Amino acid sequence: MLIQNEVILGLKDRHMSKKTESIMQRLEGLNEHELRRQLVSILTEQKLGLVWERDVIARDEAINADVVLPEFVEELSCRGDGAPSDQYQNLIIEGDNFDSLRLLKSTHANKIRVIYIDPPYNTGNKDWVYNDSFVGQNDKWRHSQWLEFLYQRLELARDLLTPDGVILVSINDENRDRLGMLMDEVFPGMRMGSITWRTRQGSNADQSCFLSVDHEHVLVYGNPGFNFNGFDKSYEMYSNDDEDPRGDWRTSDLTLGFSYKERPNLYYPLKDESTGAWYPPNPERIWVYASEARLKPGQTVQTKTMEEFARLGQILFPKDQKVVTWNTMEELLAAIDAGEVPRAGKTSTLRRDLPGLDFWVGKPVGFGRPAFKRYKADLRNQTQPLSSWIVPSFEEGTYEAENNLASATNQEGARQVAEVFGDRAFNYAKPSSLIKGLLSQASKPGDIVLDFFAGSGTTALAILELNSEDAGSRRFILCSSTEANTKEKTKNICRDVTAERIRRIINGYGKTKGLGGNFAYLRTSKIPPEDARMDSTDEQAFYLLSLRNTLSIRPYPDGPVKPVFANAELAIVYLPQVNATSIKALTALPQSRLAVYSARPETVAEKLETIEKEGNSYAIGDAILMGQAGNMAGAVSEMGAEE
Repeated sequence: MLIQNEVILGLKDRHMSKKTESIMQRLEGLNEHELRRQLVSILTEQKLGLVWERDVIARDEAINADVVLPEFVEELSCRGDGAPSDQYQNLIIEGDNFDSLRLLKSTHANKIRVIYIDPPYNTGNKDWVYNDSFVGQNDKWRHSQWLEFLYQRLELARDLLTPDGVILVSINDENRDRLGMLMDEVFPGMRMGSITWRTRQGSNADQSCFLSVDHEHVLVYGNPGFNFNGFDKSYEMYSNDDEDPRGDWRTSDLTLGFSYKERPNLYYPLKDESTGAWYPPNPERIWVYASEARLKPGQTVQTKTMEEFARLGQILFPKDQKVVTWNTMEELLAAIDAGEVPRAGKTSTLRRDLPGLDFWVGKPVGFGRPAFKRYKADLRNQTQPLSSWIVPSFEEGTYEAENNLASATNQEGARQVAEVFGDRAFNYAKPSSLIKGLLSQASKPGDIVLDFFAGSGTTALAILELNSEDAGSRRFILCSSTEANTKEKTKNICRDVTAERIRRIINGYGKTKGLGGNFAYLRTSKIPPEDARMDSTDEQAFYLLSLRNTLSIRPYPDGPVKPVFANAELAIVYLPQVNATSIKALTALPQSRLAVYSARPETVAEKLETIEKEGNSYAIGDAILMGQAGNMAGAVSEMGAEE
């Protein structure tokens, strides 16, 4: 106990902060072995990065090992006009989003291409709940609780992304750095940058510091295969007046933004072999391509050399230009002093302080500037990249912004919610123009988009609008909690705001025509893993299989055989009861291949052999536990195997 006593006494001798007192209390309850382990952990696991008091704060009560199962609430779901009568493509999930994410991890792992979230900003204005309590400004663990809260959810979200997937996270300026470091830890190597947008046109707030913070950020973390869609390039500058067989081309700059001191190997004289004229390099912008004369033996370059491009006719040397020869150094220096030397813009290409001036004595020197012949066919990308600055809608047209998104301010978000409900049913809604713009760049017509801080459901609105414009089939998954509390026990944001708003947008409201679509309304149900096989209902098992194999929900069907998926050759079915009636119904199925889930997989396997159908029999208990409660083994997705 000697080490323990010395450590504790040493801490007591110092000025004690509240954090130190908390650590003291933890140390006093440790034996020598436990204390040594803590010290080793501290000394060996220190690293540069974000640290928060994970071992001191009480963990979020939402985090547990229970199995999460879906419950389909048909009366709160929405079919919409023209939607298939037996299938819901979109999902709204009511419950703690940690539970919703665990459910999705067992059904949608590697299936979500775009995640957009607008999480609580940790402002201290009681805008989020941790351990069933609002977190206020004076909570000493406020930042650690916020980081832990997001860490647990982002780790689950990471495993949902496709190999070319991306997550976009809105955040205010105050917490941008904390969240960025947390994202770096959860999504290592995936950081792509951030996008900035104006939230308002100016405010009288925070007058004491004379700084009005009128912007927020969208952090972008993508898997290696992800790219924004970009903007169509304009090809008006390309033409083919010389009937070049390689197609349309335009002139392009032949220099790089480095000085001759920064890139001395790219600072060299360039000769037009057809005329014998020489061209001095720009000392402030060196040539973009290497010269064969400067390469070391055996050295290669990633692209062609300047001489190779010249031989291909892609270096456009000036015609009908002034050419001067200085026969002595005195003549050259006099021309330099008089300013009668070639220029690149405002820069003289020959100066007294530049190296190698003697080279230019006796050479015919051209006063024009060579250019590059760039072919349209050689373009690496057919689109312009997305700018990291979102143009405020009220500033559109005031400056060039061809590769920028445009978005209204937060006032639009509040107004849009009020239009649907007739009042401000939800505060802090993002404008649909912001999310629609982001998703137009991040998603493709067939993608699944997830928002697990759904709020008023603006992400779904953006998806429905995009689908109506490009005939796309994007799907949305929204996760929202009830936000009920001791004072408002019947409060249900998910039901009364998120789902109700999207229902009205789908079906139409007032004089506004509906956008069409549908959604299934789900609730999460938690069962201890040791009880999951026995206590889960047949409906929960069926809905879980439906989500996993079709990424959608079908109402619970009648009959002894519950078809989950079927095409001409394959049927995936669930048998709640294994008896003569269900086996007979199984035999009558027209498909030649079957995947059957039941509580008696051995019996079903034997029957499959007798009815002359190719198939596999799976235990429904394994399927329920698959991907949850630490159990990643068990049943497989037949659809996944097919894909």
